[in-house]
Amino acid sequence: MSATNECQGACLCGAVSLSVTLNSHDVSACHCHMCQKWGGGPFLAIESDQQVNISGEENVGVYGSSEWAERGFCRQCGTHLFYRLKEGIQEGGHYAIPAGLIDGDKSWILDQQIFIDEKPDYYAFANSTKSMTGAEVFEAFTGSSDP
Repeated sequence: MSATNECQGACLCGAVSLSVTLNSHDVSACHCHMCQKWGGGPFLAIESDQQVNISGEENVGVYGSSEWAERGFCRQCGTHLFYRLKEGIQEGGHYAIPAGLIDGDKSWILDQQIFIDEKPDYYAFANSTKSMTGAEVFEAFTGSSDP
């Protein structure tokens, strides 16, 4: 990753590209049931509270997957582009972008797992990470354990 932490990526077909400024090299794994259905397993993401700049926005589909968040994908090739909190949930916004979407240096560090209480038993990551249950995640973002 460059010294400015400005990262770029694009979908499989190239119809959508994005850039985002990151504050760290950290990767989070989400094990919630929605992420498992969305991608067939855990969602490995880099997270940012910065605005994500998207080119080819006319090719972006957005699905409101819950009352608090929505998921973006390329309408042409189906590539997952982002998970983001809806406006008003967290001041400044929050994006989770698939780590594999980002081009270039991938000196990422898996440092956190969320919705660990929904993780299936058939896999486990080898490295030690911070782990949060779903209730702990909601508490961190909203101050309440209820979604």
